[in-house]
Amino acid sequence: MDDVRFDGAERLRVVVVGGGTSGWMTAAAIAKLLPHRASVHLVESEAIGIVGVGEATLPHIRAFNERLGIREADFMAGTRATFKLGIEFRNWGRIGDSYIHPFGTFGRGTGEVQFHQYYARLVHAGIKLPPIEAFSMACTVARMNRFALPSTDSRSIASTFGYAYQFDAVTFAPYLRRLSESLGARRTEGKVVRVDQDGETGDVTAIVLEDGRRIEGDLFIDCSGFAALLIGKTLNEPFQDWSRWLPADRAAAMPCRTATEVTPYTSAIAMPAGWRWRIPLQHRTGNGYVFSSAFLSEDKAAQALEAAVEGEPMASPRFLRFQAGRRERSWAHNVVAIGLAGGFLEPLESTSIYLVQQAITALLELFPDRRISPVDRDEFNRVVDMEYDRVRDFLILHYHATERDDSEFWNYVRTMPIPDSLAEKMELFRRRGRIVKYREGAFLDASWVSVYLGQRVTPEGHDPRADLPSIDSLVAGLEQLRTEIRSTAAAMPDHLAYLDGYCPMKAAA
Repeated sequence: MDDVRFDGAERLRVVVVGGGTSGWMTAAAIAKLLPHRASVHLVESEAIGIVGVGEATLPHIRAFNERLGIREADFMAGTRATFKLGIEFRNWGRIGDSYIHPFGTFGRGTGEVQFHQYYARLVHAGIKLPPIEAFSMACTVARMNRFALPSTDSRSIASTFGYAYQFDAVTFAPYLRRLSESLGARRTEGKVVRVDQDGETGDVTAIVLEDGRRIEGDLFIDCSGFAALLIGKTLNEPFQDWSRWLPADRAAAMPCRTATEVTPYTSAIAMPAGWRWRIPLQHRTGNGYVFSSAFLSEDKAAQALEAAVEGEPMASPRFLRFQAGRRERSWAHNVVAIGLAGGFLEPLESTSIYLVQQAITALLELFPDRRISPVDRDEFNRVVDMEYDRVRDFLILHYHATERDDSEFWNYVRTMPIPDSLAEKMELFRRRGRIVKYREGAFLDASWVSVYLGQRVTPEGHDPRADLPSIDSLVAGLEQLRTEIRSTAAAMPDHLAYLDGYCPMKAAA
């Protein structure tokens, strides 16, 4: 397609179709960071509602919020948020197993040889060691149910972890809406019933609402969720179906009163046909059962969820239906799909908001200047596709790297063919503990190590450079490190006590 040239107003007219988390994140970012380049008009229908069931996030959201000028304590109080140091996985490798995927390093995260290589060398030498999470600051603090902000002193072991948030998704979009409108974004309430296109180019020219109002634009952002009104129903952009690798296609969600500790981590507990989430917030605990309808009915899933929750239910289970995969192109013509309209990867590693954020960041960096260049559009699609594909492999790893054979579901995912890209990664790790290096992306070395070792994928060898120190010096160094981590974590306050002092939800009243 030839370049699309925009005439008229100096600023591009950006129309965001759909609100919710993705819509208001997009509106806030453009209004804040590109006020000189674009006007923002968001159209949403309150009758449609949002998917939000309680969100867990990755540490990248902190940088995004900072760019928008959001004060952390205010944001956390307003969204009833708690801190998140990682994700606990229970019963994944075998029933009874438990490990934490930490937001931080193993060891001190310094040196050319990665910590897990020294750990592997000692294991191969027959040295009895605790699980590798004993040498992670984030894991240890999480297990002790404590929290303090990371140290800014890079020499301190307390600087070797990061954190994210667990918050109420229903409150997040209104929070961002207030911010967006204060920055000049405009909102219109209404349901889209027609999309007008240019007869020659196929570009979207306007959306028409139920009451007849017609809203024109130059660049349209499709944040309409699974409906995919623009990218799917209008432009018919093909969808890549990944359900053969990620067969879960349903979720039953149900909040309950908090009856157990308000942990600084999300829990993902494997179930016979999928897994169950537990997300502790300040005012309640979010629960859900992500499952495959090919192996379990909705009625049975609801019963299993109600029997498993650890507090008094606050509502009946409600169901979400989805399909794992992504669009062939997230940016086609003058439409950019962000969020569920562009793709969906189940919430196993809390990547939903991360993928929204990364798409917004790429759009800001490649934002059109009076025209849409195919080069910019192709680069945007390359970046978004790479993020989805890498996260896809990481999620498949959790299911495939299991020894469970106690249900049809686990037999299927354990034995299913996997993408070549993941098979190569797993073979490199099994050979000598090598992690595929990325300069960018959601999950770096420690993330992969935690899942591999946590689910009993052990390397046969190790980096030969790890043979340089003596066994005795390595054992002594690890014991000293473990003691330092435990004493540092023990000095931190209780997680709930820290929240009460830092961002109590009553402050948002």
